[in-house]
Amino acid sequence: MKKTVLAICIALSVVVLSCACGYAATTTVKIGHVLNPDHSWHKNLDGFAKDVQKETEGRVVIQLFPSGQLGNEKDMVEGLTLGTIDGGLIGGGSFQSLDPKFGIEALPYAWPSHEAAYNAFDGKLGKYLFGLLEKNGIVGLAWWENGFRHITNNNKPIVKPEDLKGLKIRVTPDKMRLDTFKLLGAAPMAINFGELYSALQQGVVDGQENPYAIIYSNAFNEVQKYLSNSGHIWGSAVLCVNSDVWNKISDADKATVLKLAVKWRDLQRKETIKEENEFLEKLKAKGMKVNDVDKAAFQKAVQPVWKDYESVFGKELMDMVHEYGK
Repeated sequence: MKKTVLAICIALSVVVLSCACGYAATTTVKIGHVLNPDHSWHKNLDGFAKDVQKETEGRVVIQLFPSGQLGNEKDMVEGLTLGTIDGGLIGGGSFQSLDPKFGIEALPYAWPSHEAAYNAFDGKLGKYLFGLLEKNGIVGLAWWENGFRHITNNNKPIVKPEDLKGLKIRVTPDKMRLDTFKLLGAAPMAINFGELYSALQQGVVDGQENPYAIIYSNAFNEVQKYLSNSGHIWGSAVLCVNSDVWNKISDADKATVLKLAVKWRDLQRKETIKEENEFLEKLKAKGMKVNDVDKAAFQKAVQPVWKDYESVFGKELMDMVHEYGK
């Protein structure tokens, strides 16, 4: 009898220990992005990772890989769908390879302010797009941002749309961006970002378009004379993980991760807005000649792009843009 009781106790101990070990198992999530470690993406991801590890008591550990260590954004999107990459902080437009509707954020002059974009992506529009990610095995955690894009060049200040005529300008290689700058009379070129500095330096292109933070952190001021505050496109950033990794995390820890993704989203957004003013002043101090553009003229000039892409994005999404972009 004593032997039987002892055997039962040992068996129960093994079960309890097994459960405890399973509950305490660590899930490591490798998150990559393409920007430098001094960019707000990385600094706030670092805070997010530390908070996650602390609040899950080490059950979820996030490792960060900046500067394209896990590949470019196209590679990371593909890796997320295949399950070869755990997670990333990736520009929303890069998900157009999964569904062209992800290009809707880049409708030129869709968002009059940061707040208008936040309302859309934290609301119905963002929820709709996260649903498209889910169909491809990707879980969207929160919408961070890359800020508004502005035009730099070496020829002259850009004030009116016609000032872009003939300008060789590097743009990201998505069709709507290329179509927009062609419509405005420029000669857009899709050059790999890693080659952009030398392309500007050697005159392969006259200019480029990016947020202030990227212009400054990549020292484009050394090879560009004019900075025109066009604010033509607002760019999101999707903090996401593949569904296989997500499903390894307990429901309680998932709730914690989502809560912290939103906390650090808000902090990253605040830093982006603060840095816009700071980086603009730094670029002026570096000698860049800065000017404003006639936004009303640009908004009118890009309307054919909106009309051409109505069939791509569909009435439902276009109505959301009109609703939030007022």
